[in-house]
Amino acid sequence: MQPPSRTASRRPAVERIACWSARHSVITVLAWVALASAAFFGGKLLGTVSQPQYDPGQSGTAERMLSQLHVVTPAAESVLITPRRTAAGETYGTDAQLRQAVSQVAAALRARPWAAVDVRSPAGPGGRSLVSRSGRSALVTFNVAGPHAKVDTTVAADQAAVASVQARYPGVIVAEAGAASTDRAANALLSHDFRQAGLTSGPITLILLLVVFGALIAAGIPVLLAGSAVMITVSLLAIPSRWLPIGQGTSEIVLIIGMAVGVDYTLFYLRREREERAAGATFGQAVRTAAATSGRAIVVSGLTVMVCMAGLFLTGIDEFTGFAFGTIAVVGVAVAGALTALPALLSLLGPWADRGRIPFLGKARTTARPSRLWTAVVSRVVRRPALWGGLAAAALLALAYPALGMKTQNPAIDLPPSLPVVRKLDQIQQAFPGGPAPAQVVVTGSGVASPAMRHALAALQARASSGGPIRPPVTGTTVADGRAVVVSVPLAGTGTNVVSDQALLALRDTILPATVGAVPHVSYAVTGTTANSYDFTAALRHSAPLVFTTVAVLAFLLLLVAFRSLAIPLMSILLNLLSVGAAYGLITLVFQDGHLAGLLGASTSGAITGWVPLFMFVFLFGLSMDYHVFILSRIRELRTGGMTTTDAVVGGIASSGGVVTSAAAIMVAVFSIFATLSTVDLKTIGVGLAFAVFIDATVVRGVCVPAALALLGDRSWYLPRVPSLPRSPAPLARARGEEPG
Repeated sequence: MQPPSRTASRRPAVERIACWSARHSVITVLAWVALASAAFFGGKLLGTVSQPQYDPGQSGTAERMLSQLHVVTPAAESVLITPRRTAAGETYGTDAQLRQAVSQVAAALRARPWAAVDVRSPAGPGGRSLVSRSGRSALVTFNVAGPHAKVDTTVAADQAAVASVQARYPGVIVAEAGAASTDRAANALLSHDFRQAGLTSGPITLILLLVVFGALIAAGIPVLLAGSAVMITVSLLAIPSRWLPIGQGTSEIVLIIGMAVGVDYTLFYLRREREERAAGATFGQAVRTAAATSGRAIVVSGLTVMVCMAGLFLTGIDEFTGFAFGTIAVVGVAVAGALTALPALLSLLGPWADRGRIPFLGKARTTARPSRLWTAVVSRVVRRPALWGGLAAAALLALAYPALGMKTQNPAIDLPPSLPVVRKLDQIQQAFPGGPAPAQVVVTGSGVASPAMRHALAALQARASSGGPIRPPVTGTTVADGRAVVVSVPLAGTGTNVVSDQALLALRDTILPATVGAVPHVSYAVTGTTANSYDFTAALRHSAPLVFTTVAVLAFLLLLVAFRSLAIPLMSILLNLLSVGAAYGLITLVFQDGHLAGLLGASTSGAITGWVPLFMFVFLFGLSMDYHVFILSRIRELRTGGMTTTDAVVGGIASSGGVVTSAAAIMVAVFSIFATLSTVDLKTIGVGLAFAVFIDATVVRGVCVPAALALLGDRSWYLPRVPSLPRSPAPLARARGEEPG
């Protein structure tokens, strides 16, 4: 390669970085490998130490109170014992086999003190409350023993003990369920699902890339770089896990987003580099042009995605904090890899990047010609932009219309109803409403041990009734050497329905202020399954408008600086809202209203899981900017080169539409795999993301964008004079004809 030109210092930083990496390819590739190795071994050495994740609202306050007192709430389990067939008038008091089964369950659990503690049965003190109102069912309750971090493993011994009793009494249903057994089943199911998704998504991505590039080596480059970006980020999460709540779900989100943006960025860069070489440019010229055009678009797109994902910080929800940090990190690593490791790798491979051509595809795919399909489509759109744009917008609005009736709710258990532990929980809930998941009132302060507190607890117990918002038995347990009391209060309803929410509000707003709240020198907060779900939903509803507004404003400002236009950022935000709205409409029809839910194997609860719409908005708003920025950058480049706006629109979309379609096809395929997973929220995300990406890459980018730009004409690029905004040079005109410098 030629030595650097004297104008090298005046080139944009993106171009200089890519060209330096191409000239020093061996050093750059070795540095990337060293970074990946150091991150991997460093992450293994440090290990992820996730900080506690507290729920929002009053639930989180109660959890923090317990944490400060070093009180760990044990995982509670319940065993339902009920006859398979009940004779008329038969009850617990008259059914000898039922009583024997109950006695055997309690004895089997007490024989395992390392696995079960605090075993309670109908035969013990206060056992009357453990017999159902009908008298046909009994309940044995206990807490899982041992370290709280190992309850998922410890509960297996309890399940074995219960199963042995079930084997001896086939005429009786002996069903165990609770926090630990549910977590064990959920973790096993999610591990299986994500393992299957990983095994499926990798080959599908590689096959589609083979179709896109027609060559084995070129198809492997995006998978290699995206995979290394994910691995580096997941390993480096061990560092912030020392002070941020980064859980297991963060790694899964990093995998999804890292592969999505990593493959996209590599595709954009490779496509442009191939296009320039097909046009007669040398390798050095092609690298420079790709860096100056696609490289700049990658940076703008990456910044936009990071800005959008940062909106999750505004929710105040600990789980989303980990998601936001992880996704911002993986996008940053993917951008860095596209600007350094990718040009260096292409420089090392040279013509070898096109080796391993696929028969009937290889020769055609390496030419990277403009798409004839998109040329024909966009040419028709720009001739009659009002008609085509209006039809497309009307179709998107029609798709979005069902979202106006969207309802959100956080289920206590997001697992398939067919799972045995879910069926057992339903059986226990029907026999003992409010039993398995009571509210927990945490009371602290110097007045905890006072006579007034004892009177308040007695008054609270007196308020419980079989037909009221709170149900008996209300029990109090002293913890932390007498410094706090945890009061268990069963609530009416199923735990997550409207009846339970109303009971929770009655407890918080009326019952507790009149009882515990009247005790001097104490403070209290309510947590539990119902409280967690209610507070989480309330926090999402409160923060959603702030997140939506902040993300839109920051994206507008970033695009304003990038494209020096008022119209383009406004158009981009409007079109993104249309595609997100269409996705919302689809998931409302399927997962709330039940249309086609059976085809997907999904159960419907009449609502969408609370966190899904907000996460989809932030993710889609950022991801769709990949395609939008790439296409608009190409259109702007052609217009800067002297074309009219209409010709630049046709040429820009025709030359970039193929790679956008290819990238979108890969993302649709990968996201569709998530629609096959077991949990409803992951199915919802998979269907919503796949549909939104499809709509975004076809209707929005192929019809709405050219129609809007054709209607605006030269007004698309209007911006009042603002001295603080630097004028971006025309990179393509400067880049052609020069070697990387």
